[in-house]
Amino acid sequence: MPVRAPSIRMCGCVVPSGQRCQHMIARDRERKARHDQQRPSARQRGYDSKWDQARADFLKAHPRCVMCGNPSRVVDHKTPHRGDRKLFWQRSNWQALCTPCHSSRKQSQEARRC
Repeated sequence: MPVRAPSIRMCGCVVPSGQRCQHMIARDRERKARHDQQRPSARQRGYDSKWDQARADFLKAHPRCVMCGNPSRVVDHKTPHRGDRKLFWQRSNWQALCTPCHSSRKQSQEARRC
């Protein structure tokens, strides 16, 4: 079975196909840390005790993940609200997901939309 040749990165690292060099990993880690410093806390973004209660009620009514059928743990906004309070509280925009589906499938779908 053919294997792709290693690539040479701009930093001079020779990296096997499909992998990332240590410089790229460090650069991504720094970029994410800068972003997290500027991001408001979850409570500041609206995930407060009122949300906790609404989330618990929604998960009781929707106990299964809409993607895979496993027990749901997360109330996801189908359309990202991006700070829009009206969209944040719109129950028709909510869906019940399990943690693996929310952390992988849903986020990769959103990344492709951007």
